[in-house]
Amino acid sequence: MTISRGITIDGMNSHKQKYFLLYLKTGAGHFAPASSIAHYLSAVHGDAIEPVLIDGLTDAKSFPRSIIENGYRLLQARAKWYYEFLYATNKFPPIGYLNVAIANFFIKPYLKKRIDAERPEKIVIFHFFLIAPVLDILRELQYQIPVITAVTDPFTAHPLWFQRAEQRYVVFSERLKKYCIELRKIPEAQLQVFPFIVDEKFSAFLPPAEIAAVKQKYGFALDKKCVLIIGGGDGIPNGKNILRQLLRASLDVEIAIVCGKNRQLHAVALELQLQYPSLKVFGFVDFVYELLNASDIVITKCGASTIMEILMMKKIPIINDYIWEQELGNMEFVRDNELGIFERDIAKLPSIVRKLVSDETEYHHFRQNIEMMKMRSGTREVAEFLVTMINQQ
Repeated sequence: MTISRGITIDGMNSHKQKYFLLYLKTGAGHFAPASSIAHYLSAVHGDAIEPVLIDGLTDAKSFPRSIIENGYRLLQARAKWYYEFLYATNKFPPIGYLNVAIANFFIKPYLKKRIDAERPEKIVIFHFFLIAPVLDILRELQYQIPVITAVTDPFTAHPLWFQRAEQRYVVFSERLKKYCIELRKIPEAQLQVFPFIVDEKFSAFLPPAEIAAVKQKYGFALDKKCVLIIGGGDGIPNGKNILRQLLRASLDVEIAIVCGKNRQLHAVALELQLQYPSLKVFGFVDFVYELLNASDIVITKCGASTIMEILMMKKIPIINDYIWEQELGNMEFVRDNELGIFERDIAKLPSIVRKLVSDETEYHHFRQNIEMMKMRSGTREVAEFLVTMINQQ
């Protein structure tokens, strides 16, 4: 299936050098950076390189596929405590490697068939469940194909990312690089640090006239600050309570919520819209960039891609929730650098918003700190590194 010029998903359509970009659909945090790299390679090097996006579970039966993909998503949305328990128990090597072996059983046959048939020039891994099958396949086939793992957790990464000593890595913070060297004993030469990969469009604002047009398009008042409530694909945890608290506080702001695929949250939000007509309600959207341009303050959870997009757009995040330990580093990065506010108590969110809206000094304190970070997308740098990377394994 071709998604744009030179980029294919499970497709075979040219004699160009093929770069396999491997991901699993266990949240947008794995596919999004792979897709961003693919689009850059196609746009800049499309005459010589064919980036191929491959879902490692393409040929897996529906039950294991559902367990790996939907289990991850549903546990995060509905039983976070149990997801955190599984995350912790999988740090114990026997349990972690058992789950890797189970996933390997379902992933390896398809990847082996693809790698053997197409002999890609390079392979980039965006999920730790794909590490073992890829390296085992290359050893069995005796293919010398450069492989690099992009660790999509920028600050606190699960030990399963580091299960094989022969790997080379792209990481997205000096903090994680230090962890890899000091605690995982990974040689520094095997680590490359780049800015986090997000879609290049988040590197720049829309012009003021276009922002005004976006606000008019979605019904936002032009003379008020806008608070956007957004989480991942399944909406934000406790979204109903967050929305009710903000609406009842009679804040002098525009309020919008993105519910994602959370039908229950969407239904509740639409009911509240009958009582509060100025509320803007969205389901699963593909125009987050536009909504962030129209917003000033963003109430969110702490997924890496969402947080980085918010900060790159220089919007102030209020983090109400994060997944221990996976998203802990994301929250600490925002809190400790005073780029935004972390507050678990939903009842306190209206007063935080009111202060940010009414106190320009407070608002600009966070805005200036964000600007001083000089954040940028790592898409171009990572992609160019992949182009120049040679087989050193």
